[in-house]
Amino acid sequence: MIVVAVKIVLLGLAAWPTRCPAQTPPGNPPPSKVAPAAQAAGHKPLTPEQEKCLREAVELSRRVHDLNAAGQSREALPLAEKVAALRDPGLRARLIAEPPEDGHPLINSLVGAYHKMFELGDPPNYEPDPKDSLGARAEALGINPEELVYDALLGDDGRAFLYFPMLNYSEGNLDAVRAMLASPNTLSGLSDGGAHVGAICDVSLPTFMLTHWARDRVRGPKLDLAEIVRSQTKDTAEAVGLTDRGVLAPGYLADLNLIDFQLLSLRPPFMAYDLPTGARRLMQDAAGYVATIKSGQVIYRNGQPTGALPGRLVRGRRA
Repeated sequence: MIVVAVKIVLLGLAAWPTRCPAQTPPGNPPPSKVAPAAQAAGHKPLTPEQEKCLREAVELSRRVHDLNAAGQSREALPLAEKVAALRDPGLRARLIAEPPEDGHPLINSLVGAYHKMFELGDPPNYEPDPKDSLGARAEALGINPEELVYDALLGDDGRAFLYFPMLNYSEGNLDAVRAMLASPNTLSGLSDGGAHVGAICDVSLPTFMLTHWARDRVRGPKLDLAEIVRSQTKDTAEAVGLTDRGVLAPGYLADLNLIDFQLLSLRPPFMAYDLPTGARRLMQDAAGYVATIKSGQVIYRNGQPTGALPGRLVRGRRA
């Protein structure tokens, strides 16, 4: 069995767990001239510590930071104030000119790889042309690519994401992934089991399989719609021993999705902070699901829960 996973990194200001001081530390008076554009908009001047924290946040495309000093409690700088400060031309120029510090090895591996960084867009484009990378665009404009990275992360009021395909994209397309998906020995999926919910959103995979591979792909051949549906229903159920579902037939569970295929689409990802202690998880909504039916009961209608909960926890393999 081959399990295909296209590893990506999504980078965004709103998603970064930045913790910054909300007030001027004792004995450290506020600077007289910091982020004038933010001050003009009614925001308080930034302290040196707050500016440092913003610098760390905007460099998220280059490295991972330990943004919290050991034992030091900090208040979160509201996203709106963070974005307003980062839009100041003077602060922007200083942050871009400052050389990066040493950071996490994984993020350090992304340094300078602007040829693989893309604006994700709305609707999200997961198979962009290399000529549309931030590196290629910067080269065509004759500017520092970090300027484009900086500005892109401020999109959607600081909630925009950058797309960075780490694996299976060395040729600048998803042809290698298509070859794997077309194999009869392949199951598509991801096996992190929730370990990286703040960085990976695999819940959108079934929708992506239908929209991108069966309908929208333009940079190569598509996959057959019926084959994609079968691989995500019958084949997957049988592979994990759930022999009472996966097909529409007498004696099987009446589990199905009613889909408006022409309207089916993925929304841009977003970060939700609804886990215990306010922890984050990367989420993504979809449109076009008319109804989701579990054991014959409609549990979702037009993307909204009906309140019906006929499902139950399945433990272990079922023969």
